[in-house]
Amino acid sequence: MIHTRIVTVTKETPAFSRATKEILPLVENWLSGQPDRYRRKVIKIFEGAAVDKRYSIMSPEDVFTATSFEEKNDIYVREVKKLGSRVLSNALEKSNWEAQSLDYIITVSCTGIMIPSLDAYLINSLSLRKDVVRLPVTEMGCAAGISGLIYANNFLKANPGKRAAVVAVESPTATFQLSDYSMANMVSAAIFGDGAACVLLSSDEDAVGPKIIGDAMYHFKDTTQLMGFHLSNHGLKMILDPGVPGTIATHFPAIIHPFLAKFGTDIEAIDHLIFHPGGKKIVETVEQLFGKMGKNVDHTRETLRLYGNMSSATVLYVLERFMEKNIPKGEQGLMLSFGPGFSAQRILLEW
Repeated sequence: MIHTRIVTVTKETPAFSRATKEILPLVENWLSGQPDRYRRKVIKIFEGAAVDKRYSIMSPEDVFTATSFEEKNDIYVREVKKLGSRVLSNALEKSNWEAQSLDYIITVSCTGIMIPSLDAYLINSLSLRKDVVRLPVTEMGCAAGISGLIYANNFLKANPGKRAAVVAVESPTATFQLSDYSMANMVSAAIFGDGAACVLLSSDEDAVGPKIIGDAMYHFKDTTQLMGFHLSNHGLKMILDPGVPGTIATHFPAIIHPFLAKFGTDIEAIDHLIFHPGGKKIVETVEQLFGKMGKNVDHTRETLRLYGNMSSATVLYVLERFMEKNIPKGEQGLMLSFGPGFSAQRILLEW
């Protein structure tokens, strides 16, 4: 039986970066007209977010400068094209694949608006085939990195001997709302950063890499209000309900155990947890649930610390860390991410 294999994962960071402690003066200045108690609370949110550094497609000073939705989105479109081209080109070079060998390209982003979507520009800039199949994934948020892998896996299982690329490019800083003093905007500003990732997958018989044993999506009933964006005249306004971690914890057994049982395994047999770091509270929730089982999410926590939450791309940064390890044959990994809907996406890997 031919399985889809993950061949290569690459990442790309934007030109600008700052440590959180360097951003705090900008935050203080931004909140200068707000009550002292509120300012102190927001600073504590930034200091306690477990994010030491983040990258951005514009300078931090520009992030905190009042501009129109159009101006911020123009920067998003310009920089997403650059990051997408670089991360896909690097992945092809790392795998020794020709761009013309790609049969399927999936681009993932929810932090800006562009039509044509990113994949159309990548077809031109990297000279992909005229008959390459393209799929943009635009409204699934943090869950979309794994969603893209699921779509690629479905295509490759139905078409043996083919190759696919999943390119996730996100810029949450382009959605930052300078006039929004809600807690949702404060928390998102404290945890999010920008970045890009690319995953190359293949159903070639001679492909090398961890194979996808199974995948599935899990949709939470009547929870569309938990996470997303509201498109206002000022741009994409963050919706982030504080009940997200608790909702995840409540559903966790139903998300994990039936999925693993469907593919003949269980949580005890899982060696590697490749989880999306949605934020400090979600990481802590997952740690509490898995710590009792002797599992850890160290790579998830470290990715959040080094880069922040880059929406869909973040779980692929975690995956890259595992791809760089010398993992013994037969060991299993569980990929998991959560996003608007509210939903959870899962993939079972075997090395």
